[in-house]
Amino acid sequence: MDYLMSAYGRLPVSMARGDGVKLWDDQGREYLDALSGIAVCGLGHANKAMANALSDQVNSLLHISNLYREPTQEALGERLCKIAGMDKAFFCNSGAEANEACIKIARLHGHAKNIQTPTIIVTDTAFHGRTLATIAATGNEKIQTGFGPLTPGFVVVPYNDVSAIKKLVSERDDIVAVMLEPVQGEGGINVPADNYLDSVRAICDQHDLLLMLDEIQSGMGRTGKWFAHQHTNAQPDVMAVAKALGNGVPIGACLARGNAASLIQPGSHGTTFGGNPLASRAGLTVIEEMEKHDLVNRAAQLGDRIKTGLTNRLHNRNGVVEVRGKGLMIGIELDRACGELVQQALDAGLLINVASGNVVRLLPPLILSDEQADKISNTVSDLIINLLDDTESKSDSMQNKTTT
Repeated sequence: MDYLMSAYGRLPVSMARGDGVKLWDDQGREYLDALSGIAVCGLGHANKAMANALSDQVNSLLHISNLYREPTQEALGERLCKIAGMDKAFFCNSGAEANEACIKIARLHGHAKNIQTPTIIVTDTAFHGRTLATIAATGNEKIQTGFGPLTPGFVVVPYNDVSAIKKLVSERDDIVAVMLEPVQGEGGINVPADNYLDSVRAICDQHDLLLMLDEIQSGMGRTGKWFAHQHTNAQPDVMAVAKALGNGVPIGACLARGNAASLIQPGSHGTTFGGNPLASRAGLTVIEEMEKHDLVNRAAQLGDRIKTGLTNRLHNRNGVVEVRGKGLMIGIELDRACGELVQQALDAGLLINVASGNVVRLLPPLILSDEQADKISNTVSDLIINLLDDTESKSDSMQNKTTT
């Protein structure tokens, strides 16, 4: 630890191995994983098909660079584009890189229209990454603090507010794209109105703007569809994918269709490692395993089961604002900060996360059993109820002291 930069506030536990939805620390203690490495390990840990495929690939070809054709990358591009309804794929190494590619496509789109300062509409409470461009696209001042001057070319509107987008587009002639998450993850599992994406799609069509969707956390079956926008009729022009695409192997992808798919040409963008044989084999194996075990539909079923369990336990509790989400992308918003629940859950043998300070975030693997899903909802409910009861008890005690 002494040789690592202090970029993370790590929990006091060191994981040693995993199997399915379970992890064991270096002391042999068992945990149920309801976080999946932050929506990454959709197939769980130590998946046998992944292990066999990656071992085979390492023993064959690990890296050659993008100076040459790579059949595995081409096969993954075809599978991913067909699932997503897109035309072309650019492979990189992370979600932030995928979003960088989206941003570059938007600027190319703007310059092709002779717009000298192409501007992208983004939303507050968004999260698009931690590179200089993606923090400028992220409506979170805490993430931006200390990194100014911010990259220009972004204007922020409230999430789930169609009228704000209409107003900006009517007032400015430099808007080239709208970039948003179909379901916000880091922002607190925010689910927009059912007609939100369709309405934004209509605005983009009317004004020749690119609709760019960040599906990094919400994609790859997480919400009960391959991609969260598929709950609607709003097909994006450009889309970012990462996280669960590699089940832990670093890989990201920018997908595009129509004119947007032809804007990147040789020399305008690139990557050394992106789409190498190992990462591409990982992506192909993830898709094959998800299709083989019907995990997209399974995610929808499990999500309904967990949300029902949480709602039954928490719906009449003072302090619980809302239980929300799609599929296995679930948030429980409280009316107070609840960061201490992360350590309390760890002590109870469960891995969870808190987003935006007051939203318990659940992102379990898509391979949960019904019993494991019930254990997650019951354990989380118990932790939240104990927190709320303890807070109420302390409040009553303080009030009594004040009265006496």
